[in-house]
Amino acid sequence: MSELRNRMIRDMQLAGLVKGTRREYLRAVRQLAAYYMISPDQLSERNVEDYILYVRDELGVAKGTFAPIFFGLKSFYLNTLGYDWPLFTKKKSASHAGSGCPTSAATRTAVA
Repeated sequence: MSELRNRMIRDMQLAGLVKGTRREYLRAVRQLAAYYMISPDQLSERNVEDYILYVRDELGVAKGTFAPIFFGLKSFYLNTLGYDWPLFTKKKSASHAGSGCPTSAATRTAVA
């Protein structure tokens, strides 16, 4: 992942992200790769969505912990890899804006 890591760092520097944010975003991608034990560029959108839901629902991380994970993955997949995944590009609706996860509405709909 060294080349990908370097590309992501460069993209974040160009975006003007501060060192602490860059560190947290890199950690999010590293943890995703460790969870699946595969390079993150080999994962599907569904894999990433499942991981995000796992972090939010199973691990129950706080919103302040969840946000850098979500936005780090979003930065990696949209900016570094150039993927146009609805997971990161669809607009959040007001009904679930407070949850911190754009997949909340889909989850609530599936459960209902």
